[in-house]
Amino acid sequence: MDQVVNERYAIYNGDCMAVMAALPDEAIDFSVYSPPFGGLYNYSSASEDLSNCRDADEFMVHYAFVIDQIARLTKPGRMTAVHCSDVPKKGLGTAEIMADLPGEIIRAHEKAGFNYTARYCIWKEPLGVRNRTMAKKLAHRTIIDDSTKAANASADYLLLFRKPGASAVPVSHSNGFTEYVGATEVPRELWPFRGWSGDQKQNLFSHWIWRRYASCIWDDIREDRVLPFKQARDEDDERHIHPLQLDLIERAIVMWTNPDETVLTPFLGVGSEAFVAVELGRRAIGAELKATYYRQAQRNLEACALREPEQRALGL
Repeated sequence: MDQVVNERYAIYNGDCMAVMAALPDEAIDFSVYSPPFGGLYNYSSASEDLSNCRDADEFMVHYAFVIDQIARLTKPGRMTAVHCSDVPKKGLGTAEIMADLPGEIIRAHEKAGFNYTARYCIWKEPLGVRNRTMAKKLAHRTIIDDSTKAANASADYLLLFRKPGASAVPVSHSNGFTEYVGATEVPRELWPFRGWSGDQKQNLFSHWIWRRYASCIWDDIREDRVLPFKQARDEDDERHIHPLQLDLIERAIVMWTNPDETVLTPFLGVGSEAFVAVELGRRAIGAELKATYYRQAQRNLEACALREPEQRALGL
């Protein structure tokens, strides 16, 4: 329905299946995205929209076509990362019964030929989740009345998959990591080692970052570090539009891509993954079916492109 194509990014207002089908085999270095969470919310009335599936089983059948395309497009030995969470089953009483969407996503990727590599757990602050969702299971009143109906603030997950085969180009960091992305500050005494060019065993700055990135739990992702999205809302979007956190995306792109490589996001939303890819000197391809989200993604990427390269590199 619309598109913007330039030397740094190509974004399309249309069905991701049509966009991906037009791309050549093994054209993508990395993909990162959040699927529509198994029909938890309805994002649009389009029949192509995964959120319009009638139930979880139909969603996985539909989603499998997307995964197959990503498998075709991904270069051998390279990665795809999926942001997801457990989701509540509908119509099963007042106490939420949860469905294992991450497990379904893992099995679907394995069926498509990917190797399941890692699961990163993204910690969520319980009171913040309660205030945003008004979930009864997180209310303090629930433990007063009946704590069998209380539960936790479900984590988000970043699932990592690798396409079989040898990568033609390694993703290397010759001086280690030079920037930490998250709420925690790097200890002052480690800053003299930033960008260390000697023996990397002595690179205490990068070692500190890697220990945190290699943890199975990412507990300092800043939930409020997201792209502008309010202008993308339709009347019925107030409860569920929430862009993916930029910290999470930036960690993924820095770890699993080189500069100038191509990053795909089949569910562009307001452009978070494409924005970070461009900001970090990569190229981005994205598709978004919903026009209001696409227009906001267009605005966000235009704002990124207007900044000087030095500003983009510093995340300013």
